[in-house]
Amino acid sequence: MSDPRPTPSTLLSLPGAVAGDGVDAPVAAHYGSFNTEQRALEAGNGFVDLSHRDVVRLEGPDRLTWLHSLTSQYFTGLAPGVWTSALILSPQGHVEHAFTGVDDGEAFVAHTEPGAAGALLGFLERMKFMTRVELTEVTADLAVTWRASTQGYDLVPRDQLHAYADAAGPAAGLWAFEALRIARGEPRHGLDTDARTIPNEAGWVGPAVHLDKGCYRGQETVARVHTLGRPPRRLTLLHLDGTENRLPTRGAELRHGEKVIGFVGTSARHHELGPIALAMVKRNVPLDATLDVEGMPAAQEVVVDPEVGLHVRPLR
Repeated sequence: MSDPRPTPSTLLSLPGAVAGDGVDAPVAAHYGSFNTEQRALEAGNGFVDLSHRDVVRLEGPDRLTWLHSLTSQYFTGLAPGVWTSALILSPQGHVEHAFTGVDDGEAFVAHTEPGAAGALLGFLERMKFMTRVELTEVTADLAVTWRASTQGYDLVPRDQLHAYADAAGPAAGLWAFEALRIARGEPRHGLDTDARTIPNEAGWVGPAVHLDKGCYRGQETVARVHTLGRPPRRLTLLHLDGTENRLPTRGAELRHGEKVIGFVGTSARHHELGPIALAMVKRNVPLDATLDVEGMPAAQEVVVDPEVGLHVRPLR
């Protein structure tokens, strides 16, 4: 198995690169102006270095039917070159693992959050039984990038990152990428969610949960909430008061009056919307209520419909 922990990205040597922080420290937060970088990405120009994300490889003749039986996604007959996202749920329907990947006809290669591959592979190994599947972490060998012109991911041999950057440039930092992701209402597992999150709360029914497939672990919860509606919580986009030059702490309590009604996940400064954040909020909190996080007022924009538990905002 390859060394699972990547060193800081070699692309931090590009002009103007400023490293990120926390789990995103190994890649560039920006290369000088994250507002300019956001506009470039929206215009379809450039790429983002996501090489700190963990990468796993699943090969063997049973890989797709096996993933189909384990996950929330429809893998049977998945064509080579088609990217897809999937979740692994607990028996109670809580999201335990999330990944996005592509099959090349011989192996399915997926990326997940930094540091998450070990737990994912540990679970998958326990579920192999007699299945003809081989599992490997390949983080040290393959780097993840996101290309604006295709609005999709690339998997790049790590020793070819600089050549890739020369061809796909200009480089945009993670701050720009995250601002656009948050504005679209797309959560990151473990950062915008917690151990109690079910897919219906996070807008994953559709993008990562296929409703027309056979039984898988946690399906009963997903199907029941989808049929009856009213998930316990809902992902929402917060528009933060911009009078203070700060963003909320990830995991900070979100309040409505004196009551704690949720928590804040990731946040960013958007070049048009200003400071924004994703938050998990109790379903019955009024949609027009102004909330408070760490003393900052926050207006809500609906991401997940509180009645049906589906992502209702168009991608932009």
